[in-house]
Amino acid sequence: MDFEDTKEEAAFRSEVRAWLDANAPKHLEAELKRASFGSSAIESEDPMAAAKAWQKKKAEAGWACLHWPEEYGGGARTPMERVIWGQEEGAYAALSSPFIIGHGMCGPTVMAWASEEQKQERLPPLASGEEIWCQLFSEPAGGSDLAGLRTRAVKADDGSGDWIVNGQKIWTSGAQHSDWGLLIARTDPDVPKHKGLTMFFLSMKTPGVEVRPIKQVNGQSGFNEVFFNDVRIPDSQRLGDVGQGWQVSLTTLMNERLSIGSGMSTGFPELFEYCLDVEVEGRPAVDDAAVRSKLAQIAVKQSGLKYTGMRALTALSKGETPGPENSIGKLVAGATMQELAMYALDLQGESGVIWDETSPQNGRFQAILMRSPATRIEGGSDEILRNIIGERVLGLPGDIRVDKNVPFKDIPTSGRSKA
Repeated sequence: MDFEDTKEEAAFRSEVRAWLDANAPKHLEAELKRASFGSSAIESEDPMAAAKAWQKKKAEAGWACLHWPEEYGGGARTPMERVIWGQEEGAYAALSSPFIIGHGMCGPTVMAWASEEQKQERLPPLASGEEIWCQLFSEPAGGSDLAGLRTRAVKADDGSGDWIVNGQKIWTSGAQHSDWGLLIARTDPDVPKHKGLTMFFLSMKTPGVEVRPIKQVNGQSGFNEVFFNDVRIPDSQRLGDVGQGWQVSLTTLMNERLSIGSGMSTGFPELFEYCLDVEVEGRPAVDDAAVRSKLAQIAVKQSGLKYTGMRALTALSKGETPGPENSIGKLVAGATMQELAMYALDLQGESGVIWDETSPQNGRFQAILMRSPATRIEGGSDEILRNIIGERVLGLPGDIRVDKNVPFKDIPTSGRSKA
């Protein structure tokens, strides 16, 4: 793959730079550059208002959702143009974090499975940042076994064709800010667990939907519990056929791992900069051979992530859909982020236990460390991703699954009542 800009790409890059120079919210740049994964990017103003304003400005100029068709609010740009935009947007990309799930996961699923009328109605407000979407998948009793979910959807007995949903979801990112959600529920407990699922989308303002933010160890509440109490969903808001929910969910999951893995920063530039500044035994840390060795190890992983992501984008540019190999980026990035943060705190010594305005680097690495364990669970745990890579990429024998062909209602539940 040639990483030099073609003549057309160079012209596009110049166009992007000119627009950003004229329109980017430069008064927020310093805050955005100081932000790290796990800490708030903006404190001088309402971060959600700033994010929506930036997304709206991009949408009005044709820079929103560059990979989407224009008729759905996108930019209809090539994968490489999308890469160039990301490179040039830089720190301002952090303003788009509330929309990552909608743009990278829910939107592509709606685009693949909804009716044309629904696409025209739901996707443009999502692209412009007017509406935010969340992904209602994980459940308390399911762990990483998505197909083991217990939220039930049954047909209403009034002949309307509507579905009545009862159950609970957990670890739902951004649910407290979301207008719409993508929901997978069990509609048939009499068949094996992967076959009895159905996918829906619904307004988060629907009566019976309750969102409870979860206070995390880093002091934030990015994740939520979501409860469904006799929530009524029209059958017209079903994606795919009844019982086809697992197949629909794979569209979401493949895009999820591409979005998370390709867009996740490990914090390496920040660590490298820190090692240039901090002193160890009276000398800059980078002068120490052991420190340089550690930096080199992380740099190799960072480079591998970069070019693995480029391969995925090359596949997309050829019209291919995201595949199981995209699990590699998410698996490596999450572990590297945690390793890097722990090493940075080791370099800080006793001051590494401080996390306030007096913390070294403004508490950047403390924030990364507190948030990083979640990266190894969300979007598929490390163990699940290794199984996917081993079985679907390397062709290794699959795990023994004793519940594979067992009706869901007959699967033991460790003391819980059957569905």
